[in-house]
Amino acid sequence: MKKLMTILFAVMAIALTAQAQIVQPVKWVGAVEGDSVKLTATIEKGWHLNIIELGDGFYMDEYEGTFTETVAKADTIRVRYNACDDKMCTAPESWEFVIASNETKNEETKAEGQSIWWIFVMGLLGGLLAIFTPCVWPIIPMTVSFFIKRGGAAKGTTNATVVRDAILYGLSIVIIYVGLGLLVTLVFGASALNALSTNAVVNIIFFLILVLFAASFFGAFEITLPSSWSTALNSKSSNTTGFLSILLMAFTLVIVSFSCTGPIIGTLLVEAAGKSLLAPAMGMLGFAIALALPFSLFAMFPSVLKKLPKSGGWMNTFKVTLAFLELALALKFLSVADLAYGWHILDREVFVSLWIVIFSLLGCYLLGLISFPHDDDDQRKTSVPRLFLAIISLSFAMYMVPGLWGAPLRAISAFAPPMTTQDWVMTPGAAPVAHAAATTGEYKTMTNHGGQITFTDYDEGMAYAKENGMPVFLDFNGFGCVNCRKMEAAVLSKPEVAEHMHKYVLISLIVDDKTKLAEPITLEENGKTVTLKTIGDKWSHMQRAHYQSNAQPYYVQLDADGNRIVEGSYAYDEDIQKFLEWLKY
Repeated sequence: MKKLMTILFAVMAIALTAQAQIVQPVKWVGAVEGDSVKLTATIEKGWHLNIIELGDGFYMDEYEGTFTETVAKADTIRVRYNACDDKMCTAPESWEFVIASNETKNEETKAEGQSIWWIFVMGLLGGLLAIFTPCVWPIIPMTVSFFIKRGGAAKGTTNATVVRDAILYGLSIVIIYVGLGLLVTLVFGASALNALSTNAVVNIIFFLILVLFAASFFGAFEITLPSSWSTALNSKSSNTTGFLSILLMAFTLVIVSFSCTGPIIGTLLVEAAGKSLLAPAMGMLGFAIALALPFSLFAMFPSVLKKLPKSGGWMNTFKVTLAFLELALALKFLSVADLAYGWHILDREVFVSLWIVIFSLLGCYLLGLISFPHDDDDQRKTSVPRLFLAIISLSFAMYMVPGLWGAPLRAISAFAPPMTTQDWVMTPGAAPVAHAAATTGEYKTMTNHGGQITFTDYDEGMAYAKENGMPVFLDFNGFGCVNCRKMEAAVLSKPEVAEHMHKYVLISLIVDDKTKLAEPITLEENGKTVTLKTIGDKWSHMQRAHYQSNAQPYYVQLDADGNRIVEGSYAYDEDIQKFLEWLKY
């Protein structure tokens, strides 16, 4: 053990030493002065600057101390350089000075508002699901009985004390979960939320967590938080009075129900992370309201409790059904990581195949054809509700079968990988897959999808457009962007829209593409030095700097010279007629 610790400390020391040796002897600053831009490079003592490229010029002069150059004003000014001292030279680096545009944020604000409300609705649905889990449902009558006894109410009646406590209990649940949502924002920050939602490590972790919880719901093992936590909170709530005791009771509910609510909350937070600053809090607000309502309402009207179904085998059926749904949803998180890093282990037909199998097995379970160790004999019998649920599940599985050969499958477009990852395409004239399409001539990122000329590099797309005299449809997209998949399935894939889209050169810029740049780009943004390391970083910065937007999808129409041919942009809106009116051609 001591040898292992020694080795670990040695490795850490080496890593810290290596980190300390990473030097940045040159710092750039840009300032707008009328129709020109003044660039200043501050060079550390003992170093000299070697400018490889500045704008359209090419320089090989060396400077020491402070270097100043005034150039013509442009949207983006790029400097490629390195620095040398008596012992070494740094690797070539790039720095950019970007003059931000003043475009209004109406479209982004609208799209952001829609996303926030969608997250709120998702939270409500998640809270409703959580109510019927074995971790929450049995607690409802226990909690309500406690309120009634505490308030001294007669059987089947209520009083002001019970109503007050019930409302405070519901508010406590809301406060706890909204606080959790705000904590996510405060810990990670607004700028890091989108990166979090598309980060491969984060998505793989949540994939594994959901698979783990699904296995637990199937009956493989039990996941619970330490019982001492809930015991301690129960004890404190019993020994305190007023709002504090009710708040502690709400904390007890959160801890006791974790094994059932954990995957729902985790999924909701990760989905909300990429939307906006307020999205995690709004998601938790919806979840908390749905979860708190039955406790508060049944405490106000305790006589209704007698009409509720008792805990039993039906709850285990619900739990197993939820396990199948979690297993299906887990694949979405794995898909995001797969797309962002270009692994191609979960292309669209593989994803659809797995979903078909999962929902087919769910249908078989509901019909009693398969069972799990903790199922009793009654659960193996098919009740009427189970029969209808089985019909829905098996029908959904059948609906997805044509998707194996390229059918759009609009119902799952928000979850499934994009059509460009489809290998099995049997539709006449359908598009070849992006990662297998042959490039044309000098254009490395060019593909032809059913007549739609598409690029994934801005410079190549603009060069092709200028060469062929075609307008440009600029599409800021994302592998993990749910609304992007919805727009592709509901609008862009429609024949009446495709007819017009084929007149454009489509430049699709993926803001969460994790492919490393040949060399990092260092630039100044909002007074801070930013280093762009991936292709996604580059396109995301371009969207922020040039269009003052950070939401996807985001569409802009340009001419071959990069000038707008239509004022304003287009964000997420599935109104086909509105989209056609916005298109110029």
